[in-house]
Amino acid sequence: MHLCAADQGDTTSLEGTVIQAQVNLAAVATDAEAQQQMHEHPLQEVVADKGYHSDATMAGLARAGIRSYVPEPERGRRRWEGNRESQAAVYANCRRTRGPRSRALQRRRTEYDERSFAHTLETGGMRRVHLRGRNNILKRLLIHDGACNLGLVMRRRFGVGTPRGLRDLLSALWRALQHLGRLVTALLAAAGPSPRPTNCQLPTPTFVALGRATGPSGRLSPGS
Repeated sequence: MHLCAADQGDTTSLEGTVIQAQVNLAAVATDAEAQQQMHEHPLQEVVADKGYHSDATMAGLARAGIRSYVPEPERGRRRWEGNRESQAAVYANCRRTRGPRSRALQRRRTEYDERSFAHTLETGGMRRVHLRGRNNILKRLLIHDGACNLGLVMRRRFGVGTPRGLRDLLSALWRALQHLGRLVTALLAAAGPSPRPTNCQLPTPTFVALGRATGPSGRLSPGS
């Protein structure tokens, strides 16, 4: 993960993100088992949305030997006198973005990146963080994203393990205990009067009550 400054635009932050990705891949390659599964040149392509497109960015990626797949926003007629390097990089990127491989890579970017942004920033509430200092914010984001990735690994390997799955499991377990309590109460009542009053009805926990009183978006449902 690469945390950029708030006053840094997307077109100027892409270079730092690529460098950070190279550092992370080099750290992963120190493991012998992981290195056997990695390509000799692990970072060969960069896929991004049109907000990252600029002449300098495309030229920088071309100089680094990285193929870019970045859609170009609508611009007017260009003048390339004295800037042939950027012209070649921009035109090459434009040709690549029109091919079927670019469309496939953009679909994968949407699946992996945009979906993780939705879980982390929107549903996870990390769009606004009330912390001081970039290091503290980065640590908070790393913990949050680590938990999100752990949930994905658990679901892929065991079929369960996500935070929502844990919440649903607790609710189902409590409903089973309530049902068991009602069965015990019915059996004791059928067996005859007891010298002691017996009540095995379990109270409804807070999270189950909230799950019934709120809708899927977390807002109170009508009549609650």
